[in-house]
Amino acid sequence: MPHVSVHLVISAPMAETWSAVKDIEAYPRFMENVRSVEVVSDSDGTRVSKWSTLLKGSILEWTEAETMDDAAGRIEFHQLDGDLDVFAGYWQVTPDPGGVLVELSVDFEIGIPLLADMLNPVAARALKQNSESMLREIELILAAG
Repeated sequence: MPHVSVHLVISAPMAETWSAVKDIEAYPRFMENVRSVEVVSDSDGTRVSKWSTLLKGSILEWTEAETMDDAAGRIEFHQLDGDLDVFAGYWQVTPDPGGVLVELSVDFEIGIPLLADMLNPVAARALKQNSESMLREIELILAAG
């Protein structure tokens, strides 16, 4: 199964960074590749959200379940339904000497076995670029204050 992991040290307070990462409904306002995010339900550290993103000019949509651990600065997510067979991973926010380390890790499976060898590397590169862009955009929004 393809895996993508990106991280960035952001020079911002931990609480503000964690708040920005958790505020997924704000993502479309400052993330170019995120078309929409709608929180469908949110209770007791678990939420369900619907996403629509652009991945190399194609629209990718899914619904995911997220488990949030405020004390650990971690959100684990997995796709409930959507365009991919598997889409799961986590956000991790931890203190770092340079500020705050933000990590986004994703495992995915396109679900077309005959084309997997050809499509998985292309999708992994595109997903990595999108993920890196998301981290940089969080950094920019925090810097803007």
